[in-house]
Amino acid sequence: MAEPANPDFESRDPLQAAFWDERFTQRFMPWDKGGIPERLRHLVAERDAAADAAVVPPVALIPGCGSAYELDLMCEAGWDATAIDFSPAAVERARHVVKRWPERIVQADFFTYQPPRPLDVIYERAFLCALPPDMWPQVAERWAQLLPRGGLLAGYFFLGATPKGPPFGIERARLDELLAPHFDLEADEAVKDSLPVFEGRERWLEWRRR
Repeated sequence: MAEPANPDFESRDPLQAAFWDERFTQRFMPWDKGGIPERLRHLVAERDAAADAAVVPPVALIPGCGSAYELDLMCEAGWDATAIDFSPAAVERARHVVKRWPERIVQADFFTYQPPRPLDVIYERAFLCALPPDMWPQVAERWAQLLPRGGLLAGYFFLGATPKGPPFGIERARLDELLAPHFDLEADEAVKDSLPVFEGRERWLEWRRR
């Protein structure tokens, strides 16, 4: 989907839903891949290959889901997945993109949302970097609250400080500092299919809740 050459925005605060509503409405979405990234496909396939058929499917949450392409993959694999976003325009777009699972796309605030079942997986994709640095400790704490012991926080992290945002890049040492009290790092891989806005600065990371 083409982006407008000269978008005109009134909202400048990414903590307000109106900020994101404007960008979705005007189709200014440089973070939108238009599909499912490869490393997530591998994670879902690996999890399915390792799982016993009798085991209950993993319960997954996609915060700040945007267009929610990844929800389709998870649900097709039998996961009990839910995508949330606090932007009404994002939720409307996600329901248009992922037509088969409208009940699994919920308008909600990540910091107050209560999953109906205990989570096994939280998928990170351009959510942390959408929020200003002073919100990062709250995000990390909420990840830790939502995931029980053994739960997995996995996804794409935009590394390296940026003068402004979004996206707001995070220094790797700062990310480790935020997550180390609650999580152990299990995977750290280069990303080969980044969008231009993230190119060269994304890592696929998997963190296990202690």
